[in-house]
Amino acid sequence: MGLTTATVAAELEAANKIGDPKADQLVSDLIDNQEIDGVNALFRTIGTLKPGQDLSELPPRLADFLKEASAAPPDWSEADVKAAESFFAHHHGEATMLQGTVGLIGTYLSPTGAFTLRSTGRLGGVDGPGRRLSQSSRLFLDMGNKNAMRDGTLAANVTKVRLVHASVRELHKKSGEWDYATWGEPVPQRYTTGAAFVFSTEILQAMARLGIDVAKDDARGFMCAWHYINHYLGTPEKWLLPKDPDTAAELWNQQRETEWTKSDDGVFMTRQAIDFYKKFYPPGVHDAFVSMVRHALTDKYADMAGLPRSVLDAAAKPLAAGNDVISGIGGLLGGGVKKATGVNPYKEIVGIASKGFNEIQKFALTHDQDDQPQMHQELHDDR
Repeated sequence: MGLTTATVAAELEAANKIGDPKADQLVSDLIDNQEIDGVNALFRTIGTLKPGQDLSELPPRLADFLKEASAAPPDWSEADVKAAESFFAHHHGEATMLQGTVGLIGTYLSPTGAFTLRSTGRLGGVDGPGRRLSQSSRLFLDMGNKNAMRDGTLAANVTKVRLVHASVRELHKKSGEWDYATWGEPVPQRYTTGAAFVFSTEILQAMARLGIDVAKDDARGFMCAWHYINHYLGTPEKWLLPKDPDTAAELWNQQRETEWTKSDDGVFMTRQAIDFYKKFYPPGVHDAFVSMVRHALTDKYADMAGLPRSVLDAAAKPLAAGNDVISGIGGLLGGGVKKATGVNPYKEIVGIASKGFNEIQKFALTHDQDDQPQMHQELHDDR
């Protein structure tokens, strides 16, 4: 039986104490037995993983793990694949951009999650958050690639993320600084499933707030895609996201109040993200972009994240033709906003932001001439 409104709070509380025992043991053994030379070497090995590769070239325990990890979700079907493909055929660009902005900022509203990300900040560093942000965003782009859920590429990419999570847990364990009694496990199953809700249900809700129409069958397809990813992240079946969007929304709407709250780390991570995105948009467009993210999150949660307010926030609701805010946004976006009664300027902003987000993906592939994540084998971010 999966998550229900009656059980979700207790189940996620239990999930807060659970990491990923098989992946955690693998990472610990690989490093302790010097089969892999530290976290960086493990990351580089993970980066080479691809479907159909010769596993005999890998350390045996890693090869065995990958064989087991490649199994599909127990209830996976061709109908699920087709539904997911339909969603991405209609909304790939929009969804990628919103997951990489609204979604990532949403994960920073989990205080323990934000602390974990900030305390391992050297994966990107206080002076270079773009690496971490762009690497995270690549998964969202890969989700909608042609045949990604048929040829094993998405499963392989998600398994890399699963092992990165295990590496982060190992890093904290060896540091001796993690307060297990207070915080539970670093990157626990609670955070994994919670983040999956943010990147799926919360994004569907954000799309609705922004005036983007998503057909019911497509919404189910997006939930199927995240059910699939949730599985390959190593989450036990009882904590997997439901495929039905209405059920998922009911669970997330109930749980969000206890999952999201303001924290210094969350505000810090949000500010890093917003400052990083500035380089990809001209000043005026960036203001409209931030306003769009605020509206997608709602003011309540945007304030928790520390997102700045601006005069453009007045365009949060469809406005009449000739309104000064409409005209202002139209000017910022090169006249792209139509002057019509009931116009929703955010649909225009989403389109422009989606195109600009391609540059962030390019950054992910070329940064330091290396597309694999890096991590120093110590904690902190030089704060």
